[in-house]
Amino acid sequence: MVEKKQNNFKTPDLSKLQEVIIDGRTKIYIADGADPEEARSRYLLRIEAKNKMLVATKKTVAS
Repeated sequence: MVEKKQNNFKTPDLSKLQEVIIDGRTKIYIADGADPEEARSRYLLRIEAKNKMLVATKKTVAS
């Protein structure tokens, strides 16, 4: 008989984290005392890189 593994995931304690507001709908949590401006810029760079991958440019076919 196969035993099922239990998923032991603990949610982070938000009282020990600092909230950074990216825009009206997006909030991220970083370590208390970390630089919120750096976290915001790194987050936006990651999202921008993901969007570039999703939007593929068409190559023109030479006739």
